[in-house]
Amino acid sequence: MIKNTKRSFENQMIQKPLILAIETSGRTGSAAIAIGEQILAETVLSAPMKHSAELFSTVCGLLNRFDRKPKEIKHIYISVGPGSFTGLRIAATMAKTMHLANKVKIVAVDTLDVIAENAADYIKQKDKSLHTIATILDAKRGQFFIAIYEMTEGRWIKSLPDCLMTAQQFLEKFSGRTEPIWLLGEGLVYYRDKFEAQGVEFINQPYWYPKAQKVHLLGWQKALQGQFAEPLTLKPAYLRKPEIGINRKAAH
Repeated sequence: MIKNTKRSFENQMIQKPLILAIETSGRTGSAAIAIGEQILAETVLSAPMKHSAELFSTVCGLLNRFDRKPKEIKHIYISVGPGSFTGLRIAATMAKTMHLANKVKIVAVDTLDVIAENAADYIKQKDKSLHTIATILDAKRGQFFIAIYEMTEGRWIKSLPDCLMTAQQFLEKFSGRTEPIWLLGEGLVYYRDKFEAQGVEFINQPYWYPKAQKVHLLGWQKALQGQFAEPLTLKPAYLRKPEIGINRKAAH
């Protein structure tokens, strides 16, 4: 009986791996741990741009809270951008290190997809019906990373893949429609006014930011399909190279 119980537990751990999900692509980072599809806890870092200072201790705190050890983690899910250079490098480095140390499997998810998942929470909270949304990230120099999603059979399906465009180009394509397009994303924090137009609506600001729990949601879906990243070729999608790198190149 004891052996059967132990074997059952081991089988459950294979089917329901301990998962670490981290979100460092945006200004406010977060981390979550889960067993299979079930989130155990999520912690948001104390302030914007605290990724390098707080991420490691935050992960340790989550593991300690549930009496887990780093070596028990079987999967790590990360958002790979578009996003900040430093934040994405931190996530990619942690994922690759964990793979080298303990063969942890990596799942990489698109940051714009992560943000889009917040719209489901908005719909539930506000009891609204949204059919088309756009996620917006500031790509600097007057451009934005934008993706468009349509609600299809209860899921957000990307109808326009991640692309660079100006706010004016976006409005020329998507404003003035009978059915409004709803916007969310960190790119609106300073530039919401650039996107104001007829037929454009805005999801409330608390839903604009990527979250580790949504990284887990999308990561788990990919893991179930065996869509794991290759650690050696894993490369984040940076918004821009660091300014110091650009300036040095220009100086030469």
